[in-house]
Amino acid sequence: MTFDIFSPLTLQSGAVLPNRLCKAAMEENMAEAGQIPGEALFTLYSEWAKGGAGLILTGNVMVDPKALTGPGGVVLELGSLADDDNRMRFERWAKSGKSGGGKLVMQISHPGRQVYATMGTEGVSASVTKVTMEGPGDKMFAPSRAMTSDEILGTIKRFADTAHMAERAGFDGVEIHAAHGYLVAQFLSPLTNLREDKWGGSLENRARFLLEIVRAVRARVEPGFIVGVKLNSADFQKGGFDIGDARQVVDWLGGEAIDFVELSGGNYESAAMMGMAADGRAQSTQAREMFFLDFAKDIAKAATMPIMVTGGVTRRETAETALAEGVDIVGIARALAYNPNLPNDWRVGKNLHTSIATVMWKNTGLRSLANMALAKEQLSHVSQGRGVKTKQKAIWALIKQQLKQKRQTTRYKAWLAQSKDD
Repeated sequence: MTFDIFSPLTLQSGAVLPNRLCKAAMEENMAEAGQIPGEALFTLYSEWAKGGAGLILTGNVMVDPKALTGPGGVVLELGSLADDDNRMRFERWAKSGKSGGGKLVMQISHPGRQVYATMGTEGVSASVTKVTMEGPGDKMFAPSRAMTSDEILGTIKRFADTAHMAERAGFDGVEIHAAHGYLVAQFLSPLTNLREDKWGGSLENRARFLLEIVRAVRARVEPGFIVGVKLNSADFQKGGFDIGDARQVVDWLGGEAIDFVELSGGNYESAAMMGMAADGRAQSTQAREMFFLDFAKDIAKAATMPIMVTGGVTRRETAETALAEGVDIVGIARALAYNPNLPNDWRVGKNLHTSIATVMWKNTGLRSLANMALAKEQLSHVSQGRGVKTKQKAIWALIKQQLKQKRQTTRYKAWLAQSKDD
């Protein structure tokens, strides 16, 4: 039986997705001075909008200017739109991403302990734990401390404020990032949440932070505004957040006004989110293309909201298989970096498989960084109106990305210092 990936889907909020294909979030690292969107993002999202995806998710937008996943991240907080230029930039970003008729949803996030040491800010988390990686990557992140109860409540409010600002700017919704080892995922995992208060211990307590964010966001936006959650199906670490935990959290989310749950997996300490096996080995070519489909179809059986699965989709056949096995939305990330027009191509039977440049270096940390650098190089090319880059070299893509990040870090630290003075 063939399932139509181009059939519409009505969400609980009443929003209608024109098809089941989603441009999943990728960290663009393209903010201009002041951590605001600019021409690069406008061009990039116009291209994706023209490409025909029914749902477009932005790369993660930060809720706290002192807590960024990278120095090129966009920040949106209460008061960001008071400046006319800033407001017009966010509004233009929204218009660019919606120009093709799909829904544009802003992914909102806080990195927690996953803050680069070079950025000069302090990491915070549920508890004092260290990000452990192979080789030089082991010193990549800043030391972190445990959040106070007041800071937890303040961060919940920040998520709600950012959602409210996104709605005012014209975005169709937000997705709360609770995966990939970022702050909300740190509260969910027993490996990173060692608290003994109401925010830690049992799964119910560890999930409290996420559920309170969801409730706070819903209270600040209109009923027709889309609210989604990105959740790990598992951390793929022994003793961490697992499939049983994910199933229970999805059940609890069913009691909230959630429009969809996106399932992914892994974190910086586990390479699953980049398509590696749980033990860090590369998946065989015979392995299922969609990394998390088995987990997603299991959770989808009992879910009361649409389930989206993201991870490794490059073929139309794989997307159709996901729908046939019970998933409602298929997220496509890197393939859309290499072909922004992929949904339209699939609609007319073209480019049914997209090739993605991938390296298989032995060091899992460097391998993940290199593969992300290759994708970011494509995003940069498209954002400059130059189309897709036909030839890539991983080592040069990685070096260029590191040099760009160094320049952005200098600019970010100067901006942050100026903000403190103001």
